[in-house]
Amino acid sequence: MSVIISILRALCLITVKPGKVDAVIQALKKSRKVIREIMVVTGRTDIAVVLQGTLDEINTIVIDFKKIREIVTTETLIEVEVNLGW
Repeated sequence: MSVIISILRALCLITVKPGKVDAVIQALKKSRKVIREIMVVTGRTDIAVVLQGTLDEINTIVIDFKKIREIVTTETLIEVEVNLGW
C-alpha cells in the first residue's frame, strides 16, 4: 500500500503590531522551508505569505508563526481543487 503525499499551496494573512512589519519579515525569512514568498500588503492585513508543502508542514509553520510576539493574528487560506463539472 502506497501513501500519496499531496503538496498544497496556502496563503497566510498576517496582522502585526504597529511598526513591527520589518521585524516580522526578518523572523519569517529564517524559516524558508515552506515559505515561497513574503509580501507586505495593504488592506486588513499587513503581510501575506505564500506557503507550499504538505498539510502537516503548513500547519507546523503557521503554529510557529504564533511564536513571533509581534504577530497579532493570522488567517490561513489553503488551496483546494473543486470539480465544478465544466
